[in-house]
Amino acid sequence: MSTRVLVADDQEIVRTGLAMILGAQPGVEVVGEAGDGRRAVELARRLRPDVCLFDVRMPVLDGIEATRALAGPGVADPMAVVVITTFDLDDYVYGALRAGARGFLLKDAGPALLAQAVRAAADGDALIAPSVTARLLAAFADARPDGPPRQPVEPLTAREEQVLAAVARGRTNGEIADQFHITLSTVKSHIAGLMAKLGARNRVEIAMWAYETNRVRNASRP
Repeated sequence: MSTRVLVADDQEIVRTGLAMILGAQPGVEVVGEAGDGRRAVELARRLRPDVCLFDVRMPVLDGIEATRALAGPGVADPMAVVVITTFDLDDYVYGALRAGARGFLLKDAGPALLAQAVRAAADGDALIAPSVTARLLAAFADARPDGPPRQPVEPLTAREEQVLAAVARGRTNGEIADQFHITLSTVKSHIAGLMAKLGARNRVEIAMWAYETNRVRNASRP
């Protein structure tokens, strides 16, 4: 079954290019395109794509508000949103992640990484651009205005701490499984456990929590 994708970007040439790249990938179907955030939200609610690929800066309704409308905390049936942006240190990216986006990429990511991010989001996973993960999340964790980071409802196990650090570094489930010599299902179980203990909606929020609590910067690389 194809992964159905909605693409939203206010620049027609970029939007068309993204749609062409995704449409050429096996098992990916572009079902709609939008030039502004409001139209993107309308199309997403009508078409119910598997993944929404949104630019951050769009007219009428920006990518952050569009993401919040489709994947925010109050949404009963949140959609998978991947944010794509030109700038790797863009305040809007952090806002989009807080609004419920499952991940983000830079526009120069290339076809393979773009397709991987879309498939990951469709599978309930997330992909954060590896080239900017540490710098971006660490920078915004330093500027976090929300007070002390929340504490887990139960202490994390040693393995959960390891998986937490790997997720925060932008590693995929497959890479984590290889690193710790465990199965994919075990990785998914650990991530589900982390989400439950941290009150996180997705692995992006797990990664942000890791940076907010200095776990990644203070931990040695496994």
